[in-house]
Amino acid sequence: MKKNILVVFTGGTIGSKSEAGTIDTSADAGFALLQRYRQSHPDIAETVTFSSMQPFGILSENLHPSHWRSMVSAIEALDLASFAGIIVTHGTDTLAFSAAMLALYFNRLPIPLVLVSSDKPLADPRANGLDNFSCAVSYIRDIGTAGVFAAYRNPGGAMHLHLASRLASCLPLGSDFISAQSRPYATYSFDGFEFHHPLSPRSPYALKPDFSKKLLVIRPYPGLNYRDFRLDGCDAVLHDLYHSGTACVSAEAGAEYTLIEFAATCRQRGIPLYLAPALYSDDAYASTRALLSAGAEMIWNISLEAAYAKLILALANFDSPQAISAFLSADVAWEHLS
Repeated sequence: MKKNILVVFTGGTIGSKSEAGTIDTSADAGFALLQRYRQSHPDIAETVTFSSMQPFGILSENLHPSHWRSMVSAIEALDLASFAGIIVTHGTDTLAFSAAMLALYFNRLPIPLVLVSSDKPLADPRANGLDNFSCAVSYIRDIGTAGVFAAYRNPGGAMHLHLASRLASCLPLGSDFISAQSRPYATYSFDGFEFHHPLSPRSPYALKPDFSKKLLVIRPYPGLNYRDFRLDGCDAVLHDLYHSGTACVSAEAGAEYTLIEFAATCRQRGIPLYLAPALYSDDAYASTRALLSAGAEMIWNISLEAAYAKLILALANFDSPQAISAFLSADVAWEHLS
């Protein structure tokens, strides 16, 4: 019996063409992916059928949370019981953010959902998009374990299947993706899937496709002046951290450069300040302990992308600080690392 796979096209490089030196989305590029797959994998193509939709078609740098709402609504409008799995094609620029959001929102989905991208338009023989799509089809057809994943082969590297909630943003000045801690969920080859770690029990949450529009994200760098930020209309702040879970707490160069003063400002204005990423440990840097003492709340053991997705969902789905904190602490979609 053939397995029916829902393919959701959203644009991105995998849904683009290059014309006169400019890469942009194309209405038919996504559907050409299915034709290329059938031609290159005729044996497997005979065992699956594809149903497709395109809720929008954009270059992913133009992504807005409203696009997530459109995507989720389009998927949930269908009878998902008729599908063995879902493939979402997506651009690379914001892939990790959409991966985290879909993993968290669809944490109770009883079928697999796999995101696929391409480093170059599909007409380019160097593109990895077709290989990534093939991995997604094979996972849905041959494995079928529920969850949200991302299939991606770095140029010159092995094909990896990532837990979507642990996918890090593309490394700069290249087109390489890694999982947090460089630990992909599986490697895919002609021999099939080799899984690298088991899936732990999750804490399911029923969520609405609502996303806060009032979350401010700040990334640290030497000389960051916190007094440049206006907090008007802001519901919460998510502050990125250096790799060791730290940010500047010294006022030696001026109080305006320390996160301690900014934390006090947030506290005075009743604006929650969240920090990520950081691994929980009995031993922590003095600067990390100073930030916690200043009233910041650490979102432990998850990536920045997952923290962002959890927060914009939490702020729009829950009313009390206790409910928000409980959601942030729960391992909803295998986003927690150790």
